Amino acid sequence: MIRFLPFLLLILYGVAMWHFSAWSLKRQLDANSRRLRDTRLDPILERLARALNVPEIPVYIFQVEPVNGLAAPDGRVFLTEGFMHKYRAGEVTPEEIGSVVAHELGHVALGHSRRRMIDFSGQNALRVLLMTILGRLLPFIGIWIANILTTALAARLSQRDEFEADEFASALLIKAGLGTEPQKSLFAKLDALTKNPGEGVPAWLLTHPKTPRRIAAIEANEARWTAPTA
Repeated sequence: MIRFLPFLLLILYGVAMWHFSAWSLKRQLDANSRRLRDTRLDPILERLARALNVPEIPVYIFQVEPVNGLAAPDGRVFLTEGFMHKYRAGEVTPEEIGSVVAHELGHVALGHSRRRMIDFSGQNALRVLLMTILGRLLPFIGIWIANILTTALAARLSQRDEFEADEFASALLIKAGLGTEPQKSLFAKLDALTKNPGEGVPAWLLTHPKTPRRIAAIEANEARWTAPTA
């Protein structure tokens, strides 16, 4: 049991770090957010709420400039001020904003925040284990290889969550009568909206899947859902 103690401590350290990160994020969100009120977006959110059979979907604006949406660990959905700038400028439609909200609701409904805590804790222990082993077997480059392997694993797990949230969003948008076109059209322009920060990085190291793969997955889900049964 004693020989496993260092790895148990690493896992506990990972859990503690995740909770600290979640606490820090909550403080930032509470201090720099306001409730979304928009006459064009309210009907979209009402349709999503009816599709989920809930009274309302409270969405908040996080006052930072990067274009993004996020689901907080406490279940709240946020859009950044930068995203809202694009919306007010006419670069993003109300329906496309609705698709972002639906995606973030997918993260909430599927428990991705809690799963990421577990993943992060395990990855932290795995990183140190690989660094120890590979550092001895391959001096100088072993630690670098360990970092590459654990980063690739983290990216793969994150991409899995993104595909799952996309699928949830597609189903919700269809049920709400909005369809998946807003979702796909937003993805088609997302790289330009975000200035494509991942350009040049291998796809397997990105936390989000490449846009063509996301659109293809949405269309594959639609084909599967509408395929005639024997």
